[in-house]
Amino acid sequence: MKRNLFLISSVLTLSSCSMTSNPAEPVTVAVVGLNDFHGNLEATNFSGVMIPDPADPTKQIRLKAGGIEAIGGYLAQERAKNPNLVFVGAGDLIGASPITSSLLRDEPSTIALSKLGMKFSSLGNHEFDQGLQELLRMQNGGCDSNDTAKACKFQNPYPAADFQWLGANVVDKTTGKPVFKPYAVQEVGGAKIGFIGAVLQGTPSIVSPDGVKTLDFLDEAASINKYVPELKKMNVDAIIVLIHQGGTAKDDFAQPACGTLDGPIVDIVNKLDPSIRAVITGHSHQGYNCLVGGRVVIQGDYYGHLLQRLDLTVDKANHKLLSIKAANVVVDTRTLPKDPAMTAILTRAKELTDAVKQTPVGTLATPTISRTSNAAGESALGDVIADSQLAATQDKGAVIAFMNPGGIRADLTASAAGNTATFGDIYTVQPFGNTLVVMDLTGAQIKALLEQQFDNPAAGSSRILQVSKGFTYSYDSTAAKGSRVDAASIKLNGQTLDPTKSYRVTMNSFLAGGGDSFLVLKDGTNVLQLPNLVDVDAFVAYAKANPGLAGGPQNRITKTK
Repeated sequence: MKRNLFLISSVLTLSSCSMTSNPAEPVTVAVVGLNDFHGNLEATNFSGVMIPDPADPTKQIRLKAGGIEAIGGYLAQERAKNPNLVFVGAGDLIGASPITSSLLRDEPSTIALSKLGMKFSSLGNHEFDQGLQELLRMQNGGCDSNDTAKACKFQNPYPAADFQWLGANVVDKTTGKPVFKPYAVQEVGGAKIGFIGAVLQGTPSIVSPDGVKTLDFLDEAASINKYVPELKKMNVDAIIVLIHQGGTAKDDFAQPACGTLDGPIVDIVNKLDPSIRAVITGHSHQGYNCLVGGRVVIQGDYYGHLLQRLDLTVDKANHKLLSIKAANVVVDTRTLPKDPAMTAILTRAKELTDAVKQTPVGTLATPTISRTSNAAGESALGDVIADSQLAATQDKGAVIAFMNPGGIRADLTASAAGNTATFGDIYTVQPFGNTLVVMDLTGAQIKALLEQQFDNPAAGSSRILQVSKGFTYSYDSTAAKGSRVDAASIKLNGQTLDPTKSYRVTMNSFLAGGGDSFLVLKDGTNVLQLPNLVDVDAFVAYAKANPGLAGGPQNRITKTK
């Protein structure tokens, strides 16, 4: 149940047991964090807060929050109050972005965050969406983009990011050395604050494997702890972890000192060196402000709706952290001033993308086709996308198509009159630019593929592949591993699949490379790469060919238990 409120912040105070011997010289440092921004240059609806509708005070509407203009306004406002402010990130700053940023290879987002004064961010899994080489371009600058044009998209030349991505647990497979800096120190107001960055160890299973094939992702806690002694030798006054891994909490984002946090981040935090007093997290797209073992663990929703704020009181003379106040801050577009420099970036990005974004591509039967899955894990939009990929490759002999649900980033909502969907609407659904691949799989391999839906905890609980029309099956989620899918139920056009027979199957390049740990797809034969057939283009063609496009029937997958 969503709360009917507007809240700027909630405050948690954590006192240190170590008291200064020189209390006359404490300094207050504000650390402001941003997680899972995903290139959302513009404000979006914040589901955590309802406000009165200006047109009808008896009704409630979603608050618009986030966006670079309001984030910039908040930072400027708070720097005027306390110049000892450090702006940092917890990963997924780019990747899976709206068209205004992603069509420009996320250059405007990286430039905006740089101009907002971000200093450091942990890596996130989505930073690797376009592979290591493109991420290094984002960090170091230049125009050698991995798209076909190999050119700068927003600014020529694209400058290096002014902030540093940190990855203590991301190392080169050959050398064993970190590919990005593992930690950094920011001196502010005479205090020295150390930051260590890490990304979830399971990153290779939820990104395109080819893009990270030269990297190893190590244990998060062990990698972070490795660098604590180095920071201590530098006499830092506090150590904060920036990590792209998270959890969920029953408490609201505004509840201070929550004690209900659960998920992988809890195990990681419990293993961290006691010198680490606060952990800014991401990945799970949850707002929470919790304590784990007496340590602050905080996350700020997503898309910039919330900023995490830590107010540190530091004894510089004795290099001790005296206290922490932790809060989630709502980035309310109604009350915060707009940053003119951010307005200029947003305006330029929209000028470069609006013409493409607003191009009509078809009509929908209803205003929205939902990606929300039913009890079996099948969605109306997932059905349609799988059908579009099958239609695009039937001339290559394809009879079945599979689509990963994590690649469906939003509902398909028509933005133009008459339920007309634009290219931007479809691009919002599929922003990754994956190409299509066709291969042969035996009936037995397809059975193994369906079983692998239940074998990758790192990718989350929603891993049920979306399937094209004519393909049906049932599964029992309580059955033993490897036996959840009923082999007799796996049918194509009503005929049970023959385990020894080959079937021509379509999927995107992410899946074809073993993404989401669907490793059986790496064993397909007669593989046909279609580098000029992008998934979003297949969807656009399908929408054009099917005016009045309706959501799929959601009757292809059956969950028996």
